Amino acid sequence: MLLRLDKTDTRPLHEQVAAAIRRAVAEGECRAGDRLPSARDLSTALDINVNTVLRGLRELRDDGLLEFRRGRGITVAEGAAQRSGLQIRVRELIAEASRLGYSRTDLIDMIRGTTT
Repeated sequence: MLLRLDKTDTRPLHEQVAAAIRRAVAEGECRAGDRLPSARDLSTALDINVNTVLRGLRELRDDGLLEFRRGRGITVAEGAAQRSGLQIRVRELIAEASRLGYSRTDLIDMIRGTTT
């Protein structure tokens, strides 16, 4: 898995780490059950603090994309690809709504008002 961070990006580094892994999962570069490199290896490769990497990994764990297993390391969770792709689109929607002047509350109200 090849991750790169954009040092000119204004987002916090842990968010960039999470986004890069989320994108790798959504694009099929990492599949369910695949083991990720250790946080220490990722921090070395990305030239950032290991705690920053861990913060990004925990965010993905909390989103259900990664599993932390003692003795097995960090693996991609079942169903992560579908969840990751949807989360990417949701984040894009939030960014677009914000760009157009809508708050998150406005966006939630729009979604609640939409029927399928």
